[in-house]
Amino acid sequence: MSPARPCRGLRAAVAASMGLSEGPAGSARSGRLLRPPSPAPGARLLRLPGSGAVRAANPERGGWTEALRAAVAELRAGAVVAVPTDTLYGLACSASCSEALGAVYRVKGRSETKPLAVCLGRVADVYRYCHVKVPEGLLKDLLPGPVTLVMERSEELNKDLNPFTPLVGIRIPDHAFMQDLAQVFGGPLALTSANLSSQSSSLNVEEFQDLWPHLSLIIDGGPIGDSQSPECRLGSTVVDLSVPGKFGIIRPGCALESTSAILQEYGLLPSHGSCL
Repeated sequence: MSPARPCRGLRAAVAASMGLSEGPAGSARSGRLLRPPSPAPGARLLRLPGSGAVRAANPERGGWTEALRAAVAELRAGAVVAVPTDTLYGLACSASCSEALGAVYRVKGRSETKPLAVCLGRVADVYRYCHVKVPEGLLKDLLPGPVTLVMERSEELNKDLNPFTPLVGIRIPDHAFMQDLAQVFGGPLALTSANLSSQSSSLNVEEFQDLWPHLSLIIDGGPIGDSQSPECRLGSTVVDLSVPGKFGIIRPGCALESTSAILQEYGLLPSHGSCL
C-alpha cells in the first residue's frame, strides 16, 4: 500500500519548481491574480478565460497555463484549492497528502466518516486506482461526465483517504481545465463540493466566500449552470459499480436518466435498494 507522500515543505520552493513566483496575495506577472473582496489572508483568486469548461485556444495568452501552474504548485505544496467542475464548484487537494485531506474536512466542517471522491485525468488512470469490474467501453461512455463511479479501491491510494471503506468514488469531470489539472498534477486528487457541510452547493465562487480565508487559491471559471434552478445543484450522479453485473444508484444527481440508460445498455441490473 502506498504511503502518504510528505506534504510539509516550503511552498516557495514548490512554486519555483513550477516557474512561479511566490508574491503576496493579489500579485501576479500578468495582473490576473486578484485580492478577494472579503478578508482572506493568503488566498488568491485567478479567473480562467471563458468558463474553463472548454480548453482555451491560446492557453498562454488567455491565462490558462498560468492558472494551471498555480493550481498544481499549490496542490503539490499540500494546499486546498477551489476549482470549477462540470457540475459544481469543488475543493481539491492531493489525495496522497494526509495533512491536506484533514484540511479539507476542517474547511468544510465535514464528518471524517464521509468519503471524499477521487478526481483523475484519464479513463486509463481508473485501472491504477481501482479494481474495475465493468467493460472498458462502459467507463468510456460514462467518463468524462457528471458521474461518480464507486468501485473497489486499489492499494495505490493513500491509506488515509477514506480509511473506513474498501470503495472509492471516481470522478473525471467533463471540464477541460479539471482534466488538464489532474493530468499535469500527475496523481489522484481528492474532490468534494465547495460549501460548508449540510449547506447548499455552489455554482459560482461568490457563493462560498466564507471558505476563502481557508483556501490558498480559488480558480474562478464563472457561473456553472442556472443558479435559480435547484436541478443545477444536485451534483454528480453517484453509481455503485463494485458488484459485477449490477449497479446501484447511491445519489440520483443531475444525470440519472442518461446514466441509467447507459448502464442498462451494457446489461447491468439495478441492485437491491437502488434508487431505480
